[in-house]
Amino acid sequence: MYVRDAKNREEVWLLDHIEAMELDDTAFRSRDYVVAIDEASGAKAGFGRIRIHKGDEESADVCELTSIGVLENWRGQGVGAHVVERLLEYASDAGFDEVYSLTGESAYLAQFGFERIEESALPSKLQKRLEEKRGRTDPDAVPLRIETGTFRMPEHLREAFKDASEHGGEPDDEESPEDFGIDTETATYKYDTGR
Repeated sequence: MYVRDAKNREEVWLLDHIEAMELDDTAFRSRDYVVAIDEASGAKAGFGRIRIHKGDEESADVCELTSIGVLENWRGQGVGAHVVERLLEYASDAGFDEVYSLTGESAYLAQFGFERIEESALPSKLQKRLEEKRGRTDPDAVPLRIETGTFRMPEHLREAFKDASEHGGEPDDEESPEDFGIDTETATYKYDTGR
């Protein structure tokens, strides 16, 4: 598994999964996203985005982590954790010491070092954004913040990511010939019409 920048051709895939997961697609730009990819199959496992809110003369730019999604078959294997890690690296590279997130999944982000903050502590651009997000996609959204240098990856998620698979190591539910009483050692797959 690895995490890389999203490509323009993945825009439809991203939008489909953002909609299916009921995530925030405000000001969508595929170039803001990263995608987690399985090296063996090329399957996409998850995605996420940082959104830069431009400041003005009175306020600085603000970085928001948003629209983190992991496809159901890939959950619990560190995919989301590595997406978050890559996005925080990008935020740090862009000069941000702090990154904010407005989400109802605060417990998930807390394991990486995100801390809940008071709404009044949010930059003004994000206070308005929090209201919009609660009204549109995430009524339980709360403000979180992390200093980019304090991110920590739980070891079990780092290890799980190394061996991540589409079905999480669980057996496939696909039916096999044996499920129908067919002995694959002796059976032929040609039709015998008896003529």
